[in-house]
Amino acid sequence: MPKRSLKDAILDAGLKVMFRTGYHGTSVRDVTAAAGAPQGSFTNHFRSKEAFASEVLDRYFDVTRGLVAEALEDTTLTPRARLKRYLDIITGRLEADGYGRGCLIGDLSLEATGSSEMLRTRLTEIFAEWRVPFAACIAEAQARGEIASDFEPGELADFLLASWQGAILRMKVDRNPKALERFKTIAFQTVFKELT
Repeated sequence: MPKRSLKDAILDAGLKVMFRTGYHGTSVRDVTAAAGAPQGSFTNHFRSKEAFASEVLDRYFDVTRGLVAEALEDTTLTPRARLKRYLDIITGRLEADGYGRGCLIGDLSLEATGSSEMLRTRLTEIFAEWRVPFAACIAEAQARGEIASDFEPGELADFLLASWQGAILRMKVDRNPKALERFKTIAFQTVFKELT
């Protein structure tokens, strides 16, 4: 009988450890210990720490895609309300973590892109994919005359995601939701202001 693969357990543990200690602070020993796996099992599944971090990032982005779909595909809401709904869903998740844990995509963007071309490339791909449903939702809001059309939907999607990441970083420093709420209030009273 073949041995049971420990890959999923290692990835799950890696996600938790990387959130706690960051990319550079995460060691193979920490991850395998958290997974209850022998250290050798890590190298059986991952050719490098970078490759491992890339798979952890993909696993995290899978969850993010689900949250995006939950908010932006809810056609019972207007497009503008769907954008707000996404930010509110994320705010709720950040609150559940005591405002001490942010977004792994943003965290790795800050920490790993200077030292890992592989992760920088993967993060570039993630941001390109991440913006697509936001751009579509913004385009729909503009087509309905719900928000201004002064900027292209893709540009507004990039602005929304990048600015939101900044608010999340500030939230982690302050350990409270003030930066998140400030961002939502200002963004939806200016750039995403409802047209009357």
